[in-house]
Amino acid sequence: MVNSAEFSKRLQKIMDQHDLNASSFAERIHVGRSSISHIISGRNKPSLDFVINTVKEFPEVDLYWLLNGKGTYPKSEEKKASAPSSGSTSENVENTPPSKELVKNKAEDSNDLFSPVQTENTISKTESIKGKNIQKVILLYDDGSFEYFIP
Repeated sequence: MVNSAEFSKRLQKIMDQHDLNASSFAERIHVGRSSISHIISGRNKPSLDFVINTVKEFPEVDLYWLLNGKGTYPKSEEKKASAPSSGSTSENVENTPPSKELVKNKAEDSNDLFSPVQTENTISKTESIKGKNIQKVILLYDDGSFEYFIP
């Protein structure tokens, strides 16, 4: 859970570091001016979009530091500068091509919800699954409208 008072102090530190007031900071991270003032005053907690936009706009801000106060601000350069030693296991794993099985599983996982599922034991359309029958199918559209069908 984010401590609002501590979060607002860290937010103020970012604004001071970049010599920004609340309005200019809000413009930089594409939120309303009132969002900044409500977070700084402790009235509201930051939204996920707020946090993500802050970290995107200010790459030196460590996400963990912003949320929890642990870590460093600006980000420590040690993480970026340190290269893995030659022959390390992490380097070998990164350079190993994925197995055919992994690629196959990844392709299967990438199907969207509307793609037909291919299984070895297919069930006919008339058979019910474990005694469950479909009562209603609801389609929700992005314009807020919907349709429903009763089989």
